[in-house]
Amino acid sequence: MDKYFDVKYMLDAIPMLIPFLKVTFIVTSLSVLFGTLLGMIIAAAKMSRSGIARRAASVYTTTLRCTPSIVLLFLTYYGIPALAGSFGIDLNDIDKSVFVVITFSLQFAAAMSEVIRTSYEAIDRGQFEAAVSVGLSPVQALWRIIVPQSFVVALPNFGNSLIALIKEGALAYTIGLIDIIGKASLIIAGNYNAHALETYLALSIIYWVLSIVIEQVFLRLEKAFSKGKQALNTA
Repeated sequence: MDKYFDVKYMLDAIPMLIPFLKVTFIVTSLSVLFGTLLGMIIAAAKMSRSGIARRAASVYTTTLRCTPSIVLLFLTYYGIPALAGSFGIDLNDIDKSVFVVITFSLQFAAAMSEVIRTSYEAIDRGQFEAAVSVGLSPVQALWRIIVPQSFVVALPNFGNSLIALIKEGALAYTIGLIDIIGKASLIIAGNYNAHALETYLALSIIYWVLSIVIEQVFLRLEKAFSKGKQALNTA
């Protein structure tokens, strides 16, 4: 009788899964890019003087945070083509990755809007006023004084949001996108559900290593940028 758990099978599964990380990285990178840009707009709305803009941004953030990722993914995947179809536009042939990117961009934007807002508000407003008083324009004061310091404050939360996004991205296989999770499901199905434990453990190892690497990169970035901030404060 064959052993139920086979370490060799787990080790063999890792090189079969790693090539499909490319799909995960592409989807994650695009979601981070678009989500950050949208998050900046939402954060600006939250800090604006317009009550309507602040309320709209708050409603967006609350709604997205309260919507499970898988529900949002299905709403995007089925809802957008249905809505476009009512206007005579056929979106059924669009690549599934587009809907995944849209979904996680919207979700990442909600998280980033809070990260950007809190990191901006963490910087003493007096620094901005002092920079303007010595001759810098408001835009120069913002980009030379406020943004660099806000960036350091935002780094830990940005890193945590990125790790969370990568893990949430595992849901993409539910609509048929063949990323690393989708490949693992295909491997298990191809083996008639045999050695599923080994395959999922191999998958877990890849995610653990990936998360640890990202965490360490952001820790080093934070330390590197914090040195410059400390030097500025002690000058």
